[in-house]
Amino acid sequence: MPARLNLVVLGKQGAGKGTQCKRLAETYSIPHVSTGDILRAAVKADSALGREVAAVLEAGALVSDDLVIKLVEARFEEPDAARGALLDGFPRTLAQAEALERILGDDGVKLCVDLEVPIELVTARLSSRRVCQECGSIYRDTDISAISGTCEKCGGDVIQRADDQPDAIHKRLETYERDTAPLLEFYKSRGLLVSVNGDQAPDEVTGAIMTAVHERGLA
Repeated sequence: MPARLNLVVLGKQGAGKGTQCKRLAETYSIPHVSTGDILRAAVKADSALGREVAAVLEAGALVSDDLVIKLVEARFEEPDAARGALLDGFPRTLAQAEALERILGDDGVKLCVDLEVPIELVTARLSSRRVCQECGSIYRDTDISAISGTCEKCGGDVIQRADDQPDAIHKRLETYERDTAPLLEFYKSRGLLVSVNGDQAPDEVTGAIMTAVHERGLA
């Protein structure tokens, strides 16, 4: 394995990025770095950056590229990221991708995986999703915990987020196409992009990603 195995995982909301990153993080012993987790951790830690994030979120605004970049940079300074990381939700824009190159330096991104899933499928997945407000655990609307409204892991409230409503889903997917899809060309031009069919069983998706990693001699 190289000094740092830095993998970027892209895909529409609901494509299964979180599921695959958790699996691969265990396989390669590198952390799953999720933008959402970083934001929540910063707010919980009440750090200087965390207070900035909290103020932005309380105002109902979007966290700026500059602030997200600072948080990601700080995350890569933590000991567990010494061997690399699986990036989920970052970069979202070309500006963030360029900043990531600066943060990683010579180590750089080793591979960018694009999980291809039809819009109809991700819309159905997101519409049925329920999330624990406390720990972020994800359920489906048919799960007992989702029906009861109580998280089986921490006892927190399980809700349907406002951005998982149909109109919000449509807007999020439009935003993805506008801001994040150009990243595919960014990584393709660097010879780092591999597309994986995300409309398969989770084990098959994981296997396809691992094959791509091994074919490039990254692990």
